[in-house]
Amino acid sequence: MRGVDVSIFNENVDWSAVKAAGIDFAICRTGYGKTGFDENFQHNVEEAHKAGLICGAYHYSYALTPADAVAEAQFCKGIIERAGVLLELPVWFDMEDGDEYKRRHNFDFSRQNVTAICKAFLDGIKPLNCGVYSNLSWLEEFIDWKSLGCEIWSAQWNSEDNFKGRMWQYTNALTIGGQTFNGNILYEAGEQVLGQSATVAAQPAAPQSTNDLIHSILSSHAKEETAAAPAQPKPQAQSSSAAINSILSNIRPQAGATKSAAQPSTEDKIHSILSNVRNKK
Repeated sequence: MRGVDVSIFNENVDWSAVKAAGIDFAICRTGYGKTGFDENFQHNVEEAHKAGLICGAYHYSYALTPADAVAEAQFCKGIIERAGVLLELPVWFDMEDGDEYKRRHNFDFSRQNVTAICKAFLDGIKPLNCGVYSNLSWLEEFIDWKSLGCEIWSAQWNSEDNFKGRMWQYTNALTIGGQTFNGNILYEAGEQVLGQSATVAAQPAAPQSTNDLIHSILSSHAKEETAAAPAQPKPQAQSSSAAINSILSNIRPQAGATKSAAQPSTEDKIHSILSNVRNKK
């Protein structure tokens, strides 16, 4: 999946043009430090959703100590709660020193301190799902990312991703409709070679989200139809909505069942499918 990350510095984003360019998701900045609020956060998430993108968030850190990171996590969580927006993707803790604030304030760049700061934010923002963003050199030199057990978003402006965690920021010069963005790739499960896969492989699988369950239903439905049908020219691909409607249209009462006066709604049918999937696990 292709995505962009945005903040107040991306003014007047044409989200329809972003979607038309093949972008699937947006990571929107909540703010920075313990008091810096990004005034465009709620607007960016809402407008990206209207255009058909899914969203996550990121918070730029000025933490010098783990205690600072806990305060930043609480501040970030409050911004998201007050905005009242749905985030389908994680919140990302942006740990770097782009403006050299840390260096100017005698920051302890030891791997122990930087990793402790990351862990403090991850713990402090629970129950929200959270990962760590940083450039490749920080991940290699300052962050013991393997010990964090979280998803990693790596920044390496390059034609090749040498880290390959959960997400890769590959450029700061993605041009869409005359506007410039940071460009990102979100890997599908199993595509990672480092980052997330190195720590998550030994952990129990997380419960499936509603989106994952629907995707699983659609995938199984497509495989069953392919196996049962004779070879024929490849049909035009269905949209997710069309596939769901197709599944629902094939739901019939069992033989001998008395037809109810009130037919279940589409929402009730989807709920029934998801409930049955969960009960089988």
